[in-house]
Amino acid sequence: MLVLAGIVVLHVTTIILLLVATIDNAWWVTDTAYTDLWGKWDLINSDWHYGDLKKYSEAESDFLQSVQATSVLACVFTILALFVFVAQLFTLPKGQRFIFTGILQLIACLCIMTAASIYTAQLHTTDKKGGYGHSYILAWISFVLTLFLTITYIVLRKRNE
Repeated sequence: MLVLAGIVVLHVTTIILLLVATIDNAWWVTDTAYTDLWGKWDLINSDWHYGDLKKYSEAESDFLQSVQATSVLACVFTILALFVFVAQLFTLPKGQRFIFTGILQLIACLCIMTAASIYTAQLHTTDKKGGYGHSYILAWISFVLTLFLTITYIVLRKRNE
């Protein structure tokens, strides 16, 4: 029972981290700007102003939309996996329980890995100033946690207690 409670806590923690990584404004950070997946905050005369992202080329814009879509999908699949986990816990017999939950977690894991990888490889590659912010780091931590949860669900499926 304690193992299942720990899994639920870890799953909820992963959901929170994914949501913060997707929503918060710190994927790329400079001294005077914070950029997220949706817009940019600029420091002008000691005030923060929200604005559109810089004008990307058509290819970079497509990459950004891919990052946005896969980040949102990772959140959706992780939240859905939690509901499926709870439903399977009470409805399916042992040995069949966590197959679908593991599949949903694997899809979420691949989505967040894809989002962070595309952001790393295609966006801000020519920027001389700035660096990756805490939201970017949270996305990679979320990837590790969703991968760990995927492996955990596979192990739990095979357990015969």
